[in-house]
Amino acid sequence: MIRFCDIVFSLLGLLLLSPLFLLVALWIVIDDPGPVFYRQQRVGKDGRDFGLLKFRSMRVGADKMSLITIGDRDPRVTRAGYYIRKYKLDELPQLVNVLIGDMSLVGPRPEVRRYVDLYTDEQRQVLSVRPGITDYASIEYIDENTLLARSADPDRTYIQEIMPAKIALNMRYIRHQTLGEYFRIILLTFGKLIR
Repeated sequence: MIRFCDIVFSLLGLLLLSPLFLLVALWIVIDDPGPVFYRQQRVGKDGRDFGLLKFRSMRVGADKMSLITIGDRDPRVTRAGYYIRKYKLDELPQLVNVLIGDMSLVGPRPEVRRYVDLYTDEQRQVLSVRPGITDYASIEYIDENTLLARSADPDRTYIQEIMPAKIALNMRYIRHQTLGEYFRIILLTFGKLIR
């Protein structure tokens, strides 16, 4: 039933938000010439890699410097990218990932291989479900970039503090993966974004 909801909601979202997609795409191109979309390899269900789709919010090639975005004013982020990230518009193209089955609307956020390789056997349980656009960890760590900006070593802070805490929150949904929980997380996400 969750997969059926994913298909229906992602299809509706793509249709209803298509004018917004066009506006964001135009804004990206005017602000910083280059591709509109950015595809990054992430690890999905059962440890399989897939291309996560986002609106490009950084300068072309900026991902070669670091995998972590630090603070609101990371110099690699474009002017349009700052607002696209702030209002989570960069995540909207992932509705395509949901539609084709790489992702779900709700589930653990997919990580890059570098961080997945650091998982303990217990943490690898997050790979037993389809990754999602939102989950309890996304809601709790909506200001993750700001937290990392305060750290003297953002990569270490992410690996030793944030990543384990996020995985613990992921397990809450994995252990209670019901339709009710699915809708609860979606509503909590909208509430957090509006606030």
